[in-house]
Amino acid sequence: MLIVERLQRLSFGPFALTVADGECVAIAGPSGAGKSVFLRMIADLDPHVGTVRLDAASREAMPAPRWRRLVTYVAAESGWWADAVAAHFGATIEPARALLPAVNLAVEALDWPVARLSSGERQRLALVRALVQEPRALLLDEPTAALDPDATAAVEALLRRVLQRGTSIVLVSHDPRQADRLAARQFRMEAGQLKARVP
Repeated sequence: MLIVERLQRLSFGPFALTVADGECVAIAGPSGAGKSVFLRMIADLDPHVGTVRLDAASREAMPAPRWRRLVTYVAAESGWWADAVAAHFGATIEPARALLPAVNLAVEALDWPVARLSSGERQRLALVRALVQEPRALLLDEPTAALDPDATAAVEALLRRVLQRGTSIVLVSHDPRQADRLAARQFRMEAGQLKARVP
């Protein structure tokens, strides 16, 4: 269970949110409202105050790299620091290769240079890169924004399997139909405040 309490930064928050194991919550809202900032604070990537826990384990009680493996943020525009795709996977390359068909990518994609990748391919590979770490919680920022309908459907099917394994997901999406398909609860971010969406 992912538990957020009194999380805030500047004019964003304070936020409180609990996401059960195997639950997806979706967040919508206008650009600049604070959606990405919220995810980045949970992942301990932006300065903030407040607490975040996985069950009883507080974020402050573990090294930042371990927390980010357990609570993994996947940005809308992923970062790539080496020329070759495979260099970003290390020891997880075979599990990653096994996942590629699930996101409509050829297994050879791991052998490509990053420069060859389209935006949608980068987005799907970034999701695979996150999933092979076996996180307890996934923080997804517009994970299908650059994808065609078939690739979007494949990614959503994979996320449903991830939820069935007990992973918690916080999903930022501008697509209300995607939120309806995946999320048990929906919220709206407005001017740095998180509000439950009334069905």
